[in-house]
Amino acid sequence: MADTKNEIMDEEDQGMLITLEDENGQEVEFEFLDVIEFEGTEYIILIENDEDADEVVILQINQIDEETEEYVSIDDEDTLNKVFELFKKKYEGDINFE
Repeated sequence: MADTKNEIMDEEDQGMLITLEDENGQEVEFEFLDVIEFEGTEYIILIENDEDADEVVILQINQIDEETEEYVSIDDEDTLNKVFELFKKKYEGDINFE
């Protein structure tokens, strides 16, 4: 996913839909799953709003101002894996991660 700006959401807004623009300029709709904090940085966890979707998308949250935040792709594979492990641990028993 390309860098994207979006308005702030409450963590309680699970089930909320977010439209982001991919690297080809096409809009893709995602369902908000959670925000995970790791080493002082927040990461948004999304899943494509498609019944066949089976992979989550993890993006770093960069605060632009009080009303706007930017979602940025994570280049560090180690950070990505650690954030995903925290997400899996938090939802163990609630979500099947096979």
